Amino acid sequence: MIKNYFLLFLILAGIETLVLYISSRERFKKYFNFLPPVFWIYFLPMLAASFGIIDARSPLYQKISLNVLPASLILLLLSSDIKGIMRLGAPALIMMAAGSIGIMIGMPLVFYVFKNVVGSQMWSGFGALSASWVGGSANMIAVKEAIGAPDAVFMPMVIVDTVVPYVWMGILMALVAFGPVFDRWNRADRSIADDLGAAVRAGLEPAPTPGGKITAPGVAYMTIFALMFGELAKIIAGKLPEIKNMISTYAWTIIVVTVIGCLLSFTRARRFERHGASKTGYVLLYFVLTSIGARANIAHIGPALILIVAGFCV
Repeated sequence: MIKNYFLLFLILAGIETLVLYISSRERFKKYFNFLPPVFWIYFLPMLAASFGIIDARSPLYQKISLNVLPASLILLLLSSDIKGIMRLGAPALIMMAAGSIGIMIGMPLVFYVFKNVVGSQMWSGFGALSASWVGGSANMIAVKEAIGAPDAVFMPMVIVDTVVPYVWMGILMALVAFGPVFDRWNRADRSIADDLGAAVRAGLEPAPTPGGKITAPGVAYMTIFALMFGELAKIIAGKLPEIKNMISTYAWTIIVVTVIGCLLSFTRARRFERHGASKTGYVLLYFVLTSIGARANIAHIGPALILIVAGFCV
């Protein structure tokens, strides 16, 4: 069993690099349509740990989460166009709010119905899943770490987060042909959706940035920049009061780093996006995910089937 920190670091980085490289090749992309790269980035380290190839209890994994996750969130938030989102107008904001509120209400209701089947300890898994369905995989990982969801709880939720959205998206795509019929029955004003699509394209697509390119020194500079602000967030969080069973110091760290990232998106730091800030942020985020997968065990997959049913209920 491999326990050396340096070798573990290389193995996790190697798994992430291999998955991202293969999934980016044109001839292999079709194989990732149902099980996306983010699933394999989590699953392969879990297999390595389950079969005793790497140490599943290494303190290195927690250190990666504590230090790399805040930095990745900083880089991902730098490109946030909050002004552009506000310019989309009331229909878009109402739809975003309705979707989010639907998940926030549906998730605890479904958990209450399934609690006796899946166990009361699954509450944190449902919380992490709701974060993903409101804000994506970065949200899911951040909330998982912030609320301390156990790996045995998180692993089946990764499967739910992979299977349910893809199947649901397939159903929606199949129903597109019935859109005009539904619009007539619902007396829907289609022009609102058309105008919204135009506004999204005009307001949120990044303008061309001649000369901007990803370089090794640029990535190193951005990563150091993000790590510094991540450390600042940890210092600030350490001075904030913990709320028992609600907000831990690490949860405060995620909240503070989110605020810092949003504030930086209004400054010249936003220009880092020209040099691949969000791409670097995702690389760091996926590296955190490899460390989370390495702590899990293949036996944690057990409750996934009933949880997939619960996911469809949500």
